[in-house]
Amino acid sequence: MSKNQRAIECYENNEYDAALALFRAALSESRNVQSLTNLAWIYYHEEGNVEGAMKLLQEALNLNPASHFPYSLLGEILVREERWAEGAAVLLRSIAIETSKEACNNLAVAKYHLGEWDQAAALFLQSAEPSDYAMYSHIYCLIKMGRMNEAKHMLHAFSEQDEHFAGEVHVAELYVELQCFSEAVHWFKKSWNTYYKSPDWVCRYIYALVQMNAMQAAIEITEQCIQLKQDDIEEEQAELCEEEWTESDQAVYLKQLETEKQEYTHILAKISEGYVPPLDFMTSVNSVCYLFGCSRHGHSEYKD
Repeated sequence: MSKNQRAIECYENNEYDAALALFRAALSESRNVQSLTNLAWIYYHEEGNVEGAMKLLQEALNLNPASHFPYSLLGEILVREERWAEGAAVLLRSIAIETSKEACNNLAVAKYHLGEWDQAAALFLQSAEPSDYAMYSHIYCLIKMGRMNEAKHMLHAFSEQDEHFAGEVHVAELYVELQCFSEAVHWFKKSWNTYYKSPDWVCRYIYALVQMNAMQAAIEITEQCIQLKQDDIEEEQAELCEEEWTESDQAVYLKQLETEKQEYTHILAKISEGYVPPLDFMTSVNSVCYLFGCSRHGHSEYKD
């Protein structure tokens, strides 16, 4: 059994220190694509050593690997580090070797942040499953480009029954962007008893209700959320501080709660003055195992 195989075995048996030592020993024995990539994966995902992982991966790329693994992993890291152009360049090389959903999604993220929404939309679609977050991101890109009818058609196809359903709030948020307020309210209502109530989406729910002239419902939800925040404030004020939760931590949290309470307090007045609560859209970088020789994921050892 090779050092890499023993390292993988230890890693899968939760013998992390032994696995790390063996991955390092494999690298000392031979600085090849496999040993460089596998240790880089461990450095990044287990050690949080971004610079160390990138250095190893760049060395692996200098060997012109035939596998997309080192390209996909380096591209993922660069995108997470918000180095959009560099990440996009590396991920394009990954996809040229072998197309994967993860690389397509992560390239889409980079393209989105570079303002290349058309390419981002196509790549999100390529990586998407029915009703999942990548599909949500694809539709948002369509909206950004003004392709409203196409976006609406695809959003209508979202189903809670799909395995990777993005969530009711995300669907509602897109309907707000499309100014389909009745549909938005329908999905916001579905989420009301299951989602944590935060101003980023609740204020958009209130906005949708106002646009439908459902003022009483908007007022009731606003008052309910103000009371919820007041309850949270009083509950936190009664909490005793300790080593894990200091007075400083508590002060920061109380300030956050008060800020959120004030958002609810003023939201109806702001909407009446023309304010539109913005969509807090966030891209999502995907990750997967890139360990050569990982039997759990059916990865063979590296071959040129």
